[in-house]
Amino acid sequence: MKIELFDFHLPEELIAQTPLEQREASRLMVLNKETGAISNEESFRSILEYVKEGDCLVLNDTRVLPARLFGVKAETGGKIEVLLLKQVEGDTWETLIKPAKRVKAGTVLSFGDGRLTAKCVGEGDHGGRQLEFFYEGIFLEVLESLGQMPLPPYIKEQLEDQGRYQTVFARETGSAAAPTAGLHFTEELLNELQNRGVHTAFITLHVGLGTFRPVSVETIEEHDMHAEFYQVTEGTARLLNEVRAQGGRIITVGTTSTRTLETIARDYGEFKEASGWTDIFIYPGHTFKAIDGMITNFHLPKSTLIMLISALAGREHVMKAYEEAVKERYRFFSFGDAMLIL
Repeated sequence: MKIELFDFHLPEELIAQTPLEQREASRLMVLNKETGAISNEESFRSILEYVKEGDCLVLNDTRVLPARLFGVKAETGGKIEVLLLKQVEGDTWETLIKPAKRVKAGTVLSFGDGRLTAKCVGEGDHGGRQLEFFYEGIFLEVLESLGQMPLPPYIKEQLEDQGRYQTVFARETGSAAAPTAGLHFTEELLNELQNRGVHTAFITLHVGLGTFRPVSVETIEEHDMHAEFYQVTEGTARLLNEVRAQGGRIITVGTTSTRTLETIARDYGEFKEASGWTDIFIYPGHTFKAIDGMITNFHLPKSTLIMLISALAGREHVMKAYEEAVKERYRFFSFGDAMLIL
């Protein structure tokens, strides 16, 4: 299947650069996955009209690591930018460094006037470096005070409130990017949904930077999907099995929750406590075994994310919905508006 089938014209001014003042103020498009019918709602709170008693919302509770560090080479004072990618072992991390050519094995870096230091212990391709970090106290607390959010490359504005790139239910630190469909929820909205008999279940999938990697091949089948760590608890698995048995709908919040549950269903045939790495690639032709609907944002042309929602709602329905979204001036990507597919 050709990648070009998932291309569309997106005016650059529709790429949301900053979050709205109120999380719930984002707009909501509702797409009927069977008929392609579209409803345009003025507020995300309209979700209350579509999610019913007995349904279950599945939310990703990953917390974004403030993984971008700005520091200097200890020896020369030259400025360095470091992006943490993955913990290798202990205090050693895989990172991306700019400019990488300045950092060789043995180079020492300093951040926050020496509150955090690092030594290069390995070199890789394309700016990749392994760094061992040295500090006093707890690493994540030091990182919270010194690091910045690794915003997607299409966001050019500075984020004044770093908390707006976290969901209100973020708990498990380790993600390189936010599960952005969850950014629309407030504590009040979640409580109101629960008061109406809607269940909420939490999974964890730590989003990797590969989620922003463009698809550079001509056909979908040639694309290698990046792997990401996921975890589903026994309590979540039990709740999802109960909801399914009682005829409730399972509605995932975001592509990350969708990929996690479809991985579990593929590997075990039912909802089950599990953890591991998934590189599942969902595109048209996929048979969904775990979910009945999903909430998602508006995605990049020719991305794996628009392919995933096309698998759920049908490519023609999705492309017509995106044409409508451009026409109606919906806001796109991480800080943009939302779509509910049912």
